[in-house]
Amino acid sequence: MPELPEVETVRRSLAPVLEGATISGVDVDHPRMLRRQPRPRDFRDRLLGRLIESVGRHGKFLIIDVDGDLTWVIHLGMSGRMGLEPSGADRVPHTHVVIETDQGREMHFIDPRTFGFTAVYTPEEFEEQPFARLGPDALNQLPRYTRLVPRLEGRTIAIKSLLLNQYFIAGLGNIYADEVLHRSHIRPGRSAGTLDREEIRSLRNAITPVLRAGLRWGGTSLSDLAYLLPDGRAGDYLQRLRVYGRAGEPCRRDGTPIERSVIGGRSSFWCPTCQR
Repeated sequence: MPELPEVETVRRSLAPVLEGATISGVDVDHPRMLRRQPRPRDFRDRLLGRLIESVGRHGKFLIIDVDGDLTWVIHLGMSGRMGLEPSGADRVPHTHVVIETDQGREMHFIDPRTFGFTAVYTPEEFEEQPFARLGPDALNQLPRYTRLVPRLEGRTIAIKSLLLNQYFIAGLGNIYADEVLHRSHIRPGRSAGTLDREEIRSLRNAITPVLRAGLRWGGTSLSDLAYLLPDGRAGDYLQRLRVYGRAGEPCRRDGTPIERSVIGGRSSFWCPTCQR
């Protein structure tokens, strides 16, 4: 699933093309993409003819403001990606949503597994959605470590699982949570409540560098190439990952073979020597 660096990379590609443009065409060919729209027919009616004011992001969600006090939300799901094309361009397989602008460009939402979705909400509808209550954004709103200390105190949940909880901090997924824990020398299966203040400080201080590194290289495209940049290029962070997906390979810090375990139903990769 695309995580914060991938979604932010997409946002940075979309913003210069979409901001200030007026939507002149809306085409949806798979009803599942509108499953989070309270009334699916509202999607086209609410977007057509509207000015796109800003393209934002919170956690793994694209949050787009359009005039009329409406919020257009896009979630890429497991396999979703965006394409930017000239108007009338051919559509690759699994292109389920096409948004055309008055500036001769189209945004294509491509999603083979249709786990992603898109919807346009009024302010009242948006407040009723679970993603309106996401935790602070991991890149732009990261709390100071002193504010994280009481939120971890007494927690028995594995720290890896807590980092994946989008209501705790929004944006981290399986890849970057493993990378953050390796950088902060913390074993993913440890109970969150066992971390001392210095470990929590180390954990907090690892998040920004890891996310910025992912952004610098355009995000992580795995071997399935489910995630691609809007111009069709693959994200180039895969070869720079320290632990994720590297079971049996040497730790880049001390050479110990990386181990894989399952925590909360998710694969976790970690170094048994340098992560305590």
